[in-house]
Amino acid sequence: MIEVIHEFVVKDETRGRFELVYGPGGAWSKTFAHCPGFRGTALLRDTKNPRRYLAIDFWDTEDQWEQALAERKAEYASLEATFERWCESRTEVGIFRVLTEATIRPGGGVGRGRTGAGLEGRQKIR
Repeated sequence: MIEVIHEFVVKDETRGRFELVYGPGGAWSKTFAHCPGFRGTALLRDTKNPRRYLAIDFWDTEDQWEQALAERKAEYASLEATFERWCESRTEVGIFRVLTEATIRPGGGVGRGRTGAGLEGRQKIR
């Protein structure tokens, strides 16, 4: 799997529209929804600068990403023109290959005041 990552700094007055278009179920993901290898898009907003976003597109292969761009050239160009009007800057961070899947711990576990959380039923090692 690969991840295609872009950084956007969005004009303050267009943040809501940007999130609707690039967010879940928006025009961006709908453009690629039926393309082979497309797995979805994640939109992240910076906690310190609410105008800064990372958009991460998930694809099975780089070839499938490039094929989708070629097949959806007009739709992609239209969205890019819109983003250009809404954004102060747009940076293609790059295309990254996933080496390992993330480990996500459930909330409320160790470190949240629960002694021995998750250790029920385990044998004591001597």
